[in-house]
Order: sequence, then structure tokens, then C-alpha cells
Amino acid sequence: MELSDSVVKGLQSLSDPASLDLKSFTIFTEAAFHSLLSFPTESVFDYPELKNNDQALLKQCHAAATTFILEAVKQNADRSTVCSCLEDLRYDGERVEAFYALYQKNKANLEKLLSSIDRCPPHITDVSWRLDYCIKNSHVHKVNQPSYLISFNTENGGNNGASSKLNFSCTLEQLQDLVGKMKDAAKSVERATQL
Repeated sequence: MELSDSVVKGLQSLSDPASLDLKSFTIFTEAAFHSLLSFPTESVFDYPELKNNDQALLKQCHAAATTFILEAVKQNADRSTVCSCLEDLRYDGERVEAFYALYQKNKANLEKLLSSIDRCPPHITDVSWRLDYCIKNSHVHKVNQPSYLISFNTENGGNNGASSKLNFSCTLEQLQDLVGKMKDAAKSVERATQL
């Protein structure tokens, strides 16, 4: 598993017995799992057993632990992967076993949580437009400007495939800007697929 430097540093701090004894480590790890699964999230600072610890260190360790947990669940990491990763970060056997036991206990719920997150933003399936000509505005001033009414039909890429419409109005200059940006985006996607 590839982890950023800040995550590695936070996990290494968490492995240090001088920072957290085994009991505090277990409570902290339970709190990290609980914060991912509860809404509204409870903070590790709410636990009286952790009040005497350095709050900045706890915050760093919490961010690292939750990142590691979510990455392990996302990759469907098995026992050997999780344990070897923690051992590489200098975790002793007791801490590895305590962490893995909580990981195994909460893995199914975390998988459900991650699978409920919509991975695909809506994408455009159809476009329609209409040209209107505005002669006067609501203040009875002459305007004499064309206005384009654009309607995008979008479809959600998730499980339900729900469709919706996005309607907006723009001037000729705004429409030209939109078309230019869409062409640039299409070229960027084409270049990215060629790599």
C-alpha cells in the first residue's frame, strides 16, 4: 500500500509506546474506526482516557489512522497486507493484532460506507438550445440582445442512473466561452487517454 509521508509519519507516531501505551492505543484505534462509521462523528478528544495526550499529535495520528483504514478497505487488504504494512512502520505484535482485530470487525461496515459514495459525477447525454431575443427588461429599458437558453440532459453514473435537466441562459460571448472550454476539456481527455 502506498501512503503519503504525512500518513507514514502519523502512523509511526502512533506506533511509539512513549506516545500511547497499549491501552490508549486500543482506545484510540476504536475511536478512529468509530469516527468513520458514526454520524455526526465523534472526536478522539471526547475520550477521557486520551485527554492527557498531546492534542496535536492525536490529531495527526487520527488523520493518518483513518486514511490508512480507508485505504486498506478500499484495496480490500487482507491480513498479511495490513499486518506487514504495520510491521514495516515498527508496530509491535500486540498493536498489530489489536489493530487488525478492529479492522476485521469493522471492515464490512466500512465497505458499505465506501460503496454508498457515488463515484461518477453526472455526465451530459443530450443538449438542446433555443435562441430568444430580449427587447425590454423588467425595468422597461430597451435591451435588444439575443439570449441562448441551453438545456443539458444529464445522467448519474451511479447505480440508479437517474437523469435530470440542467437549464441556463447565456449571452453569445458566454456561449462561445463555454464551447471553447468544452473543446479544451475534450482535448485534455484525449491527451490523457493517449498516455
